[in-house]
Amino acid sequence: MPSRRSFLKSAGLAAAAAFSPRIVLAGLGPGNEPRTVLETFAYGDVALAPGLARTQFEQTQSVLLGLNDDSLLKPWRLRAGLPAPGPDMGGWYDEVTALDKTPSGGHGFAPAHSFGQWISALSRGYAANRDPQARAKVERLLALYQPAISGRFYQHFRFPAYDYDKVVCGLIDAHQFAGQANAFQLLDQTTDAAQPHLPPRALDRDEPQRKWRASVGDPTSNDYCWDESYTMPENLYLAWQRGAGERYRTMAGRYLLDETYFDPLSEGRNVLPNHHAYSFCNALSSAMECYLATGSGKHLAAAKNAFDMITATQSFATGGWGPNESFVAPETGALHASLESTHRGFETPCGSYAHFKLTRYLLQVTGDGRYGDSMERVFFNTVLGAKRLEPDGTAYYYSDYNFDARKVYFPDKWPCCSGTLPQVAADYHILTYFHDGAGGVYVNLYHPSTLRWTAHNGAQMTLAQSGGYPQGGNIALRLTASRPAEFALRLRVPAWAGSARIEVNGASTDAPVRNGFAAIRRNWKDGDRVDMTLPMPLRLEPVDAQHPETVALLRGPLVLFAAGDRTPQVTRQQLRQLSRAGDSWQVNSASGPLRMLPFTGIAGERYTTYLNVG
Repeated sequence: MPSRRSFLKSAGLAAAAAFSPRIVLAGLGPGNEPRTVLETFAYGDVALAPGLARTQFEQTQSVLLGLNDDSLLKPWRLRAGLPAPGPDMGGWYDEVTALDKTPSGGHGFAPAHSFGQWISALSRGYAANRDPQARAKVERLLALYQPAISGRFYQHFRFPAYDYDKVVCGLIDAHQFAGQANAFQLLDQTTDAAQPHLPPRALDRDEPQRKWRASVGDPTSNDYCWDESYTMPENLYLAWQRGAGERYRTMAGRYLLDETYFDPLSEGRNVLPNHHAYSFCNALSSAMECYLATGSGKHLAAAKNAFDMITATQSFATGGWGPNESFVAPETGALHASLESTHRGFETPCGSYAHFKLTRYLLQVTGDGRYGDSMERVFFNTVLGAKRLEPDGTAYYYSDYNFDARKVYFPDKWPCCSGTLPQVAADYHILTYFHDGAGGVYVNLYHPSTLRWTAHNGAQMTLAQSGGYPQGGNIALRLTASRPAEFALRLRVPAWAGSARIEVNGASTDAPVRNGFAAIRRNWKDGDRVDMTLPMPLRLEPVDAQHPETVALLRGPLVLFAAGDRTPQVTRQQLRQLSRAGDSWQVNSASGPLRMLPFTGIAGERYTTYLNVG
């Protein structure tokens, strides 16, 4: 199976962080008006209760804590000409000779590519659970990394911007979330080493990259020209916002991909087709950070328009997008064609990471619950059902939407998704709840978790969430309070639900819905209970407008996948007569009972996402 970059080469493409509490400079406009209406709580304010999200978070943190320190530093040390003890990591991560490098993916494909992401994930993990092992691991790795910082690492290197961007993310997260005071010094050293090997601006297509790399005498100029300099501004702006220095704000502006990407998107022109899906979705977070840092309406418009284009023209029913890692041409039936032509439907951990960041930024800026709806769809139907990351680098890469699909591991060890999955799992802590400047609390995702915060009057508050969601529509919230506090509690009501029944302390309450959130304002007391029941309507969603008879079955927030070894023969009416059967659902079709499972319930069995009902 080709790697994520083999697609880029065949398509002729070229390369043309986590949210933190914002300092005043980043959060206010020229007239001191807020640029965000919602903010995240801190990682440590949210505890994941037993469930799929906590299991994924704890398991990925465990893998990272077990990695050999010398193995992680080996590519850096080898390229710096230093002694490099320890075993190889294997897979994409290793430094190998040019003759040993594979043409696409494979051993040594992207040396040390995930180092910064793992520093980031461990730092966010420490902020969430205060595990001293995580902080000690970050501190140790940074101490070992410092003497290995060298411009030689980026010289004649396939992906200098790709690796540099991830190290920036890791270092600023180590500073912000793991208390590493020397991280900004290491960031300056890293930037000094990398900058001579980065292009002078963001490069989009293949030809500009080839010309630039040839002009600087890089012997890889005719090899890998897919570097992703256009994703760097997000983390560079974050570095500046967190206090790393003005150089990062200046540098961020140089790598905004305006002419070929943000300018047309801001004007409503869909230039997504044939771009590499993950990295160009990821680049939209750079547009959002530009807006937050500078107030650029153009970049906000580009991100909002691109989100609408992705959800309307690029997405499967699961919320995933990018078959064969490419955005497709709208209104051509390309999504339907992919159901037979590929098993690489959605680059799941990486794509989810990009999608969650974009929807989080847009939710914070607009307060519009439809971005939470989109986040929820991807959460339950893609990454939460990913196969676990194994300690030897075996990683889950693609969600398979083929008519003949299975969940399988990627053949190469330590691919790109081994870097993003631990970051995604840590970020569940900051995606679930938000707050506004008036002390209001927003519940965005429904899964077992507990929020702790201090109300405006100083009361210590705890909100514990439980219930049968998403299999059922019941959500229970229980409040403890050191003393009463008045504020608005806002619960996201998904657009597919249409309405919600809400009770406070057992009594039905009128909770007006605005921007997708039902608001309950009262003087909250210790022991108060809120119960929300959402209807769980069945819907049939066609894969695209050109194929209305090829549909996915959804119940509430869940896509239900048809599991079994035969190709089912089923009608619309039969799908709408879905019934519960133990831990799954069942449809009585012409070819016999059809077992329907959520993505999180699929193991090794054959399944299909879409059914033909013509």
